[in-house]
Amino acid sequence: MKNNISGDIRLLAGLLGDVIRDQEGEAHYALEEQIRQLSKAARQGESQAETELTRIIQSVTKDIDATKTVLKAFTIYFYLVNLAEVRQRVRVLRERTRASEQAGETVNETIRQAVERLKASGVAAEDLQQLFSQMFVSPVFTAHPTESQRRTFLVILQSMDRLLKELDRGDLLEAERKKLVHTLRRKILLLWQSDETRDRKPTVMDEVRNNGLYYFESTLFEVIPEIYEQLELVLKTIYPDYDWRVPSFLKYGSWIGGDRDGNPFVTSDVTEEALRAHKEAILQRYNIEIDRLYNELSPSLNRVHVSDELQESIAYDKRYVTPEELALIDRFEREPYRQKLLIMFRRLRTTRGDNEVPWQNRVVSERAYTSVAEFRDDLLMIDRSLRANQGEQLAADGLARLLRMIDVFGFHLASLDIRQHASQHRNAVSEILQRFGIASDYAIMDDAQRVSVLSREIESLRPLTAKLAFSESTNETVRLMRLIRTAQEINGPDSVSTYIVSMTTSVANILEVLLLSRDAGLSGRLDIVPLFETIDDLIAAPDIMRQLYQTPAYRKHLDARGGRQQIMIGYSDSNKDGGFLRANWMLYSAQRNLSAVASEFGIQHTLFHGRGGSLGRGGGPANRAILAQPPESVQGRIKITEQGEVISARYGNRRIAKRHLEQLTHAILTSADPARQEPPRAFDEWPKLMEMISQAAYQKYRSLVERPDFLAFFEHATPIRFIDELNLGSRPARRKQTASIADLRAIPWVFAWTQSRFYLPSWYGAGSGFESWASGQPDRIDTFRMMYAEWPFFRTTIDNIHLGIGKVDMNVAAMYSNLVGADSRDEIMKLLIDEFEKTKQWVLAISKQEAVLGTEPWLQESVNKRNPYVDPLNRLQVELCRRVFDNQLSDEARAGIFQALLLSVNGIAAGLRNVG
Repeated sequence: MKNNISGDIRLLAGLLGDVIRDQEGEAHYALEEQIRQLSKAARQGESQAETELTRIIQSVTKDIDATKTVLKAFTIYFYLVNLAEVRQRVRVLRERTRASEQAGETVNETIRQAVERLKASGVAAEDLQQLFSQMFVSPVFTAHPTESQRRTFLVILQSMDRLLKELDRGDLLEAERKKLVHTLRRKILLLWQSDETRDRKPTVMDEVRNNGLYYFESTLFEVIPEIYEQLELVLKTIYPDYDWRVPSFLKYGSWIGGDRDGNPFVTSDVTEEALRAHKEAILQRYNIEIDRLYNELSPSLNRVHVSDELQESIAYDKRYVTPEELALIDRFEREPYRQKLLIMFRRLRTTRGDNEVPWQNRVVSERAYTSVAEFRDDLLMIDRSLRANQGEQLAADGLARLLRMIDVFGFHLASLDIRQHASQHRNAVSEILQRFGIASDYAIMDDAQRVSVLSREIESLRPLTAKLAFSESTNETVRLMRLIRTAQEINGPDSVSTYIVSMTTSVANILEVLLLSRDAGLSGRLDIVPLFETIDDLIAAPDIMRQLYQTPAYRKHLDARGGRQQIMIGYSDSNKDGGFLRANWMLYSAQRNLSAVASEFGIQHTLFHGRGGSLGRGGGPANRAILAQPPESVQGRIKITEQGEVISARYGNRRIAKRHLEQLTHAILTSADPARQEPPRAFDEWPKLMEMISQAAYQKYRSLVERPDFLAFFEHATPIRFIDELNLGSRPARRKQTASIADLRAIPWVFAWTQSRFYLPSWYGAGSGFESWASGQPDRIDTFRMMYAEWPFFRTTIDNIHLGIGKVDMNVAAMYSNLVGADSRDEIMKLLIDEFEKTKQWVLAISKQEAVLGTEPWLQESVNKRNPYVDPLNRLQVELCRRVFDNQLSDEARAGIFQALLLSVNGIAAGLRNVG
């Protein structure tokens, strides 16, 4: 009998029940079951169950230990349900692939489908090869604090996923099955006895290892080569007469350890440590791969020849080995490939040893690899020898895989992006110019004056920062630039190649970084990337870039960078600033306008999408998002952030990770299809309409968030006051420690609205936007429906709003609103409910659906099944929020309630499968 998700959930829930009974006793288990049953009945409208559930929740929260036990039970239940859903998704992917193979069909959103589509559109092999030569796809891991699960739990759950995979085997003996189930129970016990929340904030290096390196080591080292192998096989199948050369266009980046915007814990010393950790991780993996090759490549001189250059290389390398190592190597004198690989293995170990030393004390050992090119040359020598001596098939296996890994990961693993706020560079440059009497009034100049001064200094080449004789803040900025130069020299030019300027509002913001980088010896070696985040910034972005491209000093920089420019657009802050509909339209418009400006000046630009996991921060399926962009804005090149819980969801399971990367590659290839054109109205009539309705949505949104009483409502009707204490990440939740929403980071903003089930950032204002143009004119709904049918941008926008409202629960949200004073509560709740209903009606009408989530029945089912189990967590959280500010509580009691609140935040995040 085949396993399925229902069977997995029954198995895991039953084992959890056994653990609760054993660990806490029958009474606690009975309490949890009573709450679960009453919650399901209350969801179905039984008033008596609602009354009894309210009574029990109020009673339970007076016993903080009982409260924590109930919270833990429901939280772990959701961890297990999520695990079962992942396992089911893998099963579905396999079944879908198997069925397609048997039917001779192609699976949707695969590399094969994209290449077949290009072939059908008349794209010649030579043109496709040219596209590959220009392609650049870079997912970038960030440490934004949206992963609520500790790595401890992620590791346990990943091991449980492997156990469930084993249980899927059809040839298991009963004894084997019982052993696997027993091991699952032991893992659940481990979850029960471990803390869900951290007792301290993670350090930046914790984030480097747990949020970044972990997924390379557990997933990406295996999956990335498979994607390239699959692409090469598809190309040879569909274009069999062409000699393909597929460059390594898919590479990873990271901000973890490089993003210092608002994070005082990311210093130049920490960034160096992160870079050395990257190098250690990839060198360690290369040692593993070399060991694999050693076991594979046993051709003997008794059977085949090897090249003279290989023999000479081995003889040369023997000069640097110890007598003990030489004795081992000489044991394999008839197996020269193994001799060479033994030497390479030890050279890698020596290189790793050198990497352990801080760079200022670095001494390069004689036999260490000084560059990745040197390591690659040794492998290419083996490759040539194999191919020249009847070993082509051997060269095409593990060796080809390792050579691909080297092209992708180098000695740096992932390119570490640096990000800093524009004000930091402004202050540093102002101090430096004032110190040398170049421009004492730089800080009060207008932008044109600053550009003039900066251009002159960039061209002059005079040294400005030979000595660190400035304020500590400026010295740190200079140290960072020097560190980037050192990193490129030691780890390779791709180790740090991008410098992002947050809150870019002027040309001078970019030239200031260009001056600092030039002074550090980085001319032509670093992409300087403006980040446009707010609504006003997105509107101004095309003009800023036009001025920048017209600046001679910057054009010289671009020429040195091959005429390429990265531009980053921020989804999170633009949404918090302008609401969902306005932000999405401004992002789309900015992409179209930025593309036009780049084309005007002959610049090849790459848009870097700063997307989060939630819909309110640009989340949703990445492949659909890419295909919804203006086609001219992609052209085979994209960078995109992968944040927090999105990283664990996409990369925690190898099969899911491979599917994600396949969809990503499919979308990039499909976006280049010449037959894929946007309708003419998308360039004239519809943009004017979108501008009109998004402005109306913006006005509705701003009228809410600018209310004097809105901040108090937000702080009491959501758990925002407790979220920063969850220790999700090293970065503070606010840019400045003020009560302003403007200074609150977008992640906790979205996180808080998610917890209280409002999901406000993913829909508020949209309904008023649609109504502003189409209300009272029935024929205008047909225009919206035509836009939905023909315009990918509009369809994706509507679908994402639909997903957002599908997750809203106004009944639960009303419980949170009761924590607010009656006057502002009633007014604001009426605004929220009215706008929610209005948005829901318009979205259903536009998409021609009768019920919410009718287009996503799987999600509808998941939400309906989860709600009765999330409800107790929300009810407990509301009651705990009510009690934590009781002046009669002792400090000890308040601390216990506070800890329980943090557990509730974690549990709701697991239940909703979304954080921020």
